[in-house]
Amino acid sequence: MHNIENQRSQFIRPCTRVWLGLLVLTGITYSIGKMELGGTQIVMLVLVITFIKGEMVAGFFMGLRKTSLLWRAIMASWLVIVGGGIAIAYLIGLK
Repeated sequence: MHNIENQRSQFIRPCTRVWLGLLVLTGITYSIGKMELGGTQIVMLVLVITFIKGEMVAGFFMGLRKTSLLWRAIMASWLVIVGGGIAIAYLIGLK
């Protein structure tokens, strides 16, 4: 009985792993902002991190990882459209 309790206390649920991953990615983007880094590559990196975070939230916390491919594609398309719009606006603003 004691061995089973030890195994349960060492087990980290997938949603906890995703949450920790979101914290790490948020920490990275916060650090980029705090260090006042800039440039096109940095902006694109932040947008990619934002896309990854959006996919993680949609997949695990909205429950889309267990749905049909259509719903996952709809959410991924929305993230790409919004992120792409931000990227285009940034690139146009540079000129």
